[in-house]
Formats: sequence, structure tokens, C-alpha cells
Amino acid sequence: MGQVAPILGVTVSAWGIKRMKTKWGACNMEARRIWLNLVLAKKPVRCLESILVHELTHQLERHHNERFTGLLDQHLPQWRTLHEELNGSVLAEF
Repeated sequence: MGQVAPILGVTVSAWGIKRMKTKWGACNMEARRIWLNLVLAKKPVRCLESILVHELTHQLERHHNERFTGLLDQHLPQWRTLHEELNGSVLAEF
């Protein structure tokens, strides 16, 4: 978190890890809080990093719109491949 957030120019007040049945991560823009799915611990680091960048990008843009995908393209050009890798795997392994 500490290495990625400054690159994006965002800060978070808190972050945590928890089991989630339907999501890899979650972001609360108002509280500036990010949650990451516990299952990411069993995935390659590149997948964890892609979800982290995705959730941090929500601090800049709430919706999955053109601006959001443009920011992801700028900061993590391979994000589509990484998300496909994750979406092709099991979400709840614990």
C-alpha cells in the first residue's frame, strides 16, 4: 500500500483484509478505506497488486468509466490480463 498509493497520488485512512464471497476488493471513498479479499494471499503477488491499484484508483474515480480505465492503463498497463487471470480462478478458497 505504501509504495503504490503515492504513485497514484492518493491516501487511505485504513485498509484491511477479510473474506469476501463475491469481490476481490472493495473501496469506501468517503471513509478512504480499502478492503482486500483474503484469498488474494494465495494468488501471485502481481494479482494482489492489480487489485490494490484498482481499489486505490477508486479514490480518484468512483465509477468503472472511461476515466477509470484510462487511469488503470496509465498506472498498470497489464491490468486487463491480470483481472482476466483472477476472474478465471476460484474466489473463495479458504
